[in-house]
Parts: sequence; structure tokens; C-alpha cells
Amino acid sequence: METVYELESFKVRLGVHEPPGQKVSCAETAAAILRPIYADLDADQEHFTVLFLNNKNMIRGYKVLFTGGQTTSAVSPAIVFRAAILMGACAIVLAHNHPSGDTAPSPEDLELTRRLAQCGELFGIRALDHIILGANQYFSFADRGMMDDGGIATETARRKAKNPRRKRASHL
Repeated sequence: METVYELESFKVRLGVHEPPGQKVSCAETAAAILRPIYADLDADQEHFTVLFLNNKNMIRGYKVLFTGGQTTSAVSPAIVFRAAILMGACAIVLAHNHPSGDTAPSPEDLELTRRLAQCGELFGIRALDHIILGANQYFSFADRGMMDDGGIATETARRKAKNPRRKRASHL
């Protein structure tokens, strides 16, 4: 009898966050959770990590998915969402570091965030934020209003969103 299908197996390592069930309610909390993860990684390379959350934004686990060079890390949306599905995530927080210490997002960071948020919509997995870690600081896409409505933001950002300052009418 001829073999029609051949199944290839592979190992997938996903880290479980301790303590389990810690809630990610704002970018500051996410950055505080990410700092110890990045402390164990090579600081001279970019690393792309995903926090996997349940429907109440409690951490189910995390995974360092990609490691790149000093200025880039190639990220595949298929691998990001395969890991999210395997972890049973309802939401994710994306993160990467900038070895230079400058947390300003590059045009590639902006495009990647947009693409991953769109992919998340297709899978029903919300991309809540994208955190860029630098030297003792971080950049949050959600805090800057650069994520869809489902994103996390600090209380300050939420208050500003609820009470925007009115612009004065300009007179010609």
C-alpha cells in the first residue's frame, strides 16, 4: 500500500508566565512584566515577544518568537498567530526592544503593528498594544492612540480620551 499522507511533527516551546493570571490593564503593567523577560536576552539584538492573554486580559503565557540583528527582526504574522492559537489567547500584547535605547517607532514598526492588528481581527484575537522597550523607557502604541479601540491604555490616556480639549475656532 502506498503512503498518501506523511505527518511531520515539531516541538513548540511556550513559556508560562509566573505568577499565572496577572492582569495586563495598562502599558505600564505590560512593560513591567516584559522587563525581566528581556533582562535574560542579548541586549545588542532585537527580540520580538508576545504576551498571550485570556478574555479578561490575564496572562496565559509568553513567547520570544523572533530574534534579529541590531536594527531589525523579521516577524511573520503566521508564526505570531500560530503561537497565539496554541496558547488559546483571546488577546495579545506585542513587544520588541530597540538595542539603541531609542523607543521611537520606525516606519517598519508602524507597518508591522498595522498588519498584525489586521491579522488579529481575522482570527478574533485582539492586538491590545505594541510595546517598544528601550533604555529605562518604553513606547506604547495604545497610549498614543495608535491601536484600535480594544487597546489598553494608561489611566491618563483614558481620561484624555474621555475629555479631549476643545480646539479654538480659528478666525480668518
